[in-house]
Amino acid sequence: MKEYIEERAIEIANYIIEEKATVRQTAKKFGVSKSTVHKDVTERLQQLNPALAHKARKVLDINKSERHIRGGLATREKYLHQQEHREK
Repeated sequence: MKEYIEERAIEIANYIIEEKATVRQTAKKFGVSKSTVHKDVTERLQQLNPALAHKARKVLDINKSERHIRGGLATREKYLHQQEHREK
């Protein structure tokens, strides 16, 4: 594995852990795809630093379990905003 990929995988994991970031937020921050973030954390990092991979995985699992709640809140916010706009 190339050195820059190893460094990126470690940086990504640290960012996820420190910021409690989602895959999407992390991908945007590092300018890579969601697939790359996922692969870095689940596959590449497991070979480099299993303990760090486990910590990052725990954060991602929590984010995944809360995903439906965030989606519902975003939808609610969208419709509230549309309703306010119509009333004006």
